[in-house]
Amino acid sequence: MTSPLIKTPLTTLVTGATSGIGLHLAHEFAADGHPLILVAPELSELKAVASTLGDQHGISPQIISCDLEDPEQIDQLVRRLDGREVDVLVNNAGHGQRGRFWEVPIEKHMSILRLNIAAVIHLTAHLLPSMVQRNRGGLLNVASIAAFEPGPTLAVYHASKAFVLSWSEAIATELEGTEVSVTTLCPGPTDTDFFEKADLENSRAFQQANLMAPQEVASIGYQAFLKKERVTVAGALNKIMTASRHLMPERAQAAKNEKLYEDVAPEDRKRQRGDKEAGFGERAS
Repeated sequence: MTSPLIKTPLTTLVTGATSGIGLHLAHEFAADGHPLILVAPELSELKAVASTLGDQHGISPQIISCDLEDPEQIDQLVRRLDGREVDVLVNNAGHGQRGRFWEVPIEKHMSILRLNIAAVIHLTAHLLPSMVQRNRGGLLNVASIAAFEPGPTLAVYHASKAFVLSWSEAIATELEGTEVSVTTLCPGPTDTDFFEKADLENSRAFQQANLMAPQEVASIGYQAFLKKERVTVAGALNKIMTASRHLMPERAQAAKNEKLYEDVAPEDRKRQRGDKEAGFGERAS
C-alpha cells in the first residue's frame, strides 16, 4: 500500500540496485507499491533482484544493465526508458579506494569521480527537467558522513561525497516553490560491499566503528524522502559526530579519519561482510 505521505505511486529509478543500501531502498519503494526501474552493471544480478522483489512485493521491475561510468551508456539507458516517466531518481551507485593519493592509480581516482559525481549529474540532467515540468517526484541522493570532513587515505571519495551534498542542497533551494524535492541521505559505516571493494575490510571503520545494517539506513533514507527532508544523517552517533564537527579543527578531523581507515590487528578482525545485514532481520512485507 502506498504511504499516506504520497497520494499516487511514483515510478522510481534506483542505481546500484543489486546490493547494499540501493537494494534495500528498492525494497522500501517496492513495499509501498511504487513501480521500479533497477540499474546496475550486471544483468544476472538485476534479474535475481527483480525476481526477489516480485516474490516479496508483487511487482515486476524494469531492469537495465548499465555502466554508469560511461556517458554513452547513460544516454542509452534513458533511451531504453522509451518515454517512460521517471518520478523519483535514487542516485545511490558509488565507490571508493583506500590509499594515499599519489599511490592510487589515477584511473581509480577518475573512476570514482565518474561514478560518484559525473554519473549523478548526467542522469539527473536527463530526468529532473520532466519532474519539474510535471511538478512531482524528486531526487534521493546517497552521500555519506564523509561529506562533512576531509578523509586522508580516502581523499577523493570524501571529496566526491562533499560535492554530492553541496550540489544536492543547492538544487533543493532552486526547487523551492515546486512539488519536486531533493533529499540527501548521509550514512556512516554500513555493512555493504563498499569496504571490500575499497580495501577497507580490515580497517577500524569496518571492524570497530558503529556499523549499521543497510536495511536500517535504507529505511531512514526512505522515510526522510517521504517527509521531503533536505539532509538526513543515518544513526544517532553519526548525527552527534556531524553536528559536533565544528568543534574540531580540520586538521584534527583529518587525523581522526586517517586513523579510522587504518587496519586493526589480525586478532581484532572479527566482523565479516554481511553479518550486520543478515542479523538485522527480514523487512516486514
